[in-house]
Amino acid sequence: MKLLLTSAGISNKSIHNALVELLGKPVAEASALFVPTAIYGIAGGAQIIQKVICGTLGDPFCQLGWKSLGVLELTALPSIKRELWIPMLHETDVLLVGGGDCQYLCYWMQQCGLAELLPSLLHKIVYVGLSAGSMIMTRYGTTYGNHTLPKESDKSLGLVDFAIHPHLDHESFPKNSLANIEKLAATIQVPSYAIDDQTAIKVVDGAIEVVSEGHWQLFNP
Repeated sequence: MKLLLTSAGISNKSIHNALVELLGKPVAEASALFVPTAIYGIAGGAQIIQKVICGTLGDPFCQLGWKSLGVLELTALPSIKRELWIPMLHETDVLLVGGGDCQYLCYWMQQCGLAELLPSLLHKIVYVGLSAGSMIMTRYGTTYGNHTLPKESDKSLGLVDFAIHPHLDHESFPKNSLANIEKLAATIQVPSYAIDDQTAIKVVDGAIEVVSEGHWQLFNP
């Protein structure tokens, strides 16, 4: 299993180098699929998706110079024959999962069958998450509540045994102060990583490494 769980994308050279190491080849030789689904769960989602794909919002993610880039919209997959989209997953090098609403993303990963496929897929491909796309792989997720899903719907998949709290001390997220995250972490029964936008968590077959040119803090339960 190879995961690169970022707060804001490939925001610095250290995170970029970690990505290349996981891929085992340059980005220019790797194919990618972008999953935008979680972004629909926040205000202005459609416009944000366009900006992320075009590379005009935030740090590099889709526009890294991939050999090829496709878009995999999870909400469409339940109505499409599996033989049309599962081969795409097996042929790609990296799955780029965007941020937004964890609960919405988790629901559609489960509904389309991707959640069931992930454990075997992750033996073959690299998973790169951004914000909610990172959190969903952990034991803790959040929601903006801009959907009609049942309140008890899962907010994360729990594939790794820790929590991530992205956007530490970010001006756009005033509640994400270190003090507030420390209080939240005290209520979670697994280790919690508070990471800023210059930090990522690299996971290789269970081995955890913090990759950072910024600030982060580990809170143990």
